[in-house]
Amino acid sequence: MPAAVLVFLVLGALAVDTAVVFLAQRQLANAAVAAANDAAAAVDVERFYQDGSLRLLPAQAQRVAEESVGRVDLDHLGQVRPAVRVGDGVVEVTITATVERIFARAVPGGSDHAEVAARAIADTERG
Repeated sequence: MPAAVLVFLVLGALAVDTAVVFLAQRQLANAAVAAANDAAAAVDVERFYQDGSLRLLPAQAQRVAEESVGRVDLDHLGQVRPAVRVGDGVVEVTITATVERIFARAVPGGSDHAEVAARAIADTERG
């Protein structure tokens, strides 16, 4: 019986640590999607009214995406690093961070942190 309790405790700890990492990855994914969608709205309005084409303003899209990531509560994650790339009608937001595991630090040789990342792309041409 004591061995079974130990096995259940270890499995429970593993499940909690996995859930913490998965939740952090989902939060980064939501933040990346929101930032990419917000940045995709940074179009050159004058050009749009002149010839109907959608052209992103790279500096404005970059600023909007970084502000959008900054508004999301990611304080529980460490080393949050957003990267924004603005191309021809496309905004790509990649966010990486580290998340502290709860129980893995009790295991000798186990990693107390996990790297998580998320990437989102918004395309003005596809709508």
